[in-house]
Formats: sequence, structure tokens, C-alpha cells
Amino acid sequence: MKIIHSIIAVIAVALAMTSCEDQKSYADLLNLENRAVNSFLVNQRVVGSVPEDSVFETGPDAPYYQLDEDGFLFMQVINPGTPGYKAEKDELIYFRFTRYNLFKYTFDPSKAGQSGYYGDLVDGEGNDSDLTFGSASFRYDNYSYSNSSQWGQGIQTPLHFLPIDCEVNIIIKSQKGMSNEITLTTPFLYKVRYFKSQV
Repeated sequence: MKIIHSIIAVIAVALAMTSCEDQKSYADLLNLENRAVNSFLVNQRVVGSVPEDSVFETGPDAPYYQLDEDGFLFMQVINPGTPGYKAEKDELIYFRFTRYNLFKYTFDPSKAGQSGYYGDLVDGEGNDSDLTFGSASFRYDNYSYSNSSQWGQGIQTPLHFLPIDCEVNIIIKSQKGMSNEITLTTPFLYKVRYFKSQV
């Protein structure tokens, strides 16, 4: 009986050691997140800061601008919106989005041209094309409301620079993303259109 208990104990220790080796530290997960973002950005033009006059290049070939010192947010301006149409603190803003998990963005030159393997954004989700997601909104620059804090700071940041009716692509790393996804360390590319509340 002691032999059986000893064998079970040895197996349990071996399994525990194996599972510990498979687990990654938070720092390792952040490193993987950075690599996923860099894998996407290597195929883009990147500007390391926001233009001083906040006049951005626009359109599908515009660069991605780094919005913060830490490199958690990168924004490409598709449509700059209407000049002077700025959001005010606590204003209710609606948005439509599709987001793409950048871990699924694969850059493998040996598989060029095959769908899902070379520079493709796959499996997007959001309320821009799927109405079952419902409406999405936040109170601009006011995180005391759950509908604002749940989305994180990243989704609001473009409105610091652009009018309410702008359209952007924004890379959001987990630290600035949805509050319930921070520990997942998953970066997303959001394609976002913002709208003023009609109420």
C-alpha cells in the first residue's frame, strides 16, 4: 500500500511540475501581447506620436499614430469627422465597432496568399455588422459609470483628438482595454465609428 501511495505522490509531483512549466508569468504574457501587436504593425506605417496640430493623415493608407507613451494605443484615422464637433465631458457617446484579436493575425511568408495566414484579420466580432451585440456607449471622460469603465480607456481616447463623428482603427492592448479582459493580455484592433446621442 505504501508503494502505491509513493507512486501516486511521484506522479502528482511530476504533473504539478509539468503544469508549472506550462504556465507563463504575467510578464511573459505581456511580452507575447507586444509581439502580436508588433507583428501587425510591421506591415503598417507607424508614427511615434500625435501631430502637434492634431492634423492626422487619413484614409486606409494612413499611418498608425502612437497615442500614449507606453505604446498601449495606436490609431489610424479613416475619417477625421466634422471640425469643431468635439465631445464634452460626461456626454453620452454611442459607437459601432468590429474588433479583431491580434493573436489571430498571422504573418507567415511561406503561406502568402492563403486566407487566414498572411496579413488577414479573421473572426471579427462586434455590433457593426452583428445586431445581436446591441448598442455600445460610454460617458465621455467619466469612468464612474459602468458603461464607461467596462470598455476601458482605449475606446474613448480617439475622441481626445478627433470630433464625435470620426471613424478610426485603433489597436488597444489589454491594459487600456475592456475591464473584464485585462488579465487575458489579448490585444485587439477595433474598427470604430462614433455617434452623438440623439436624446
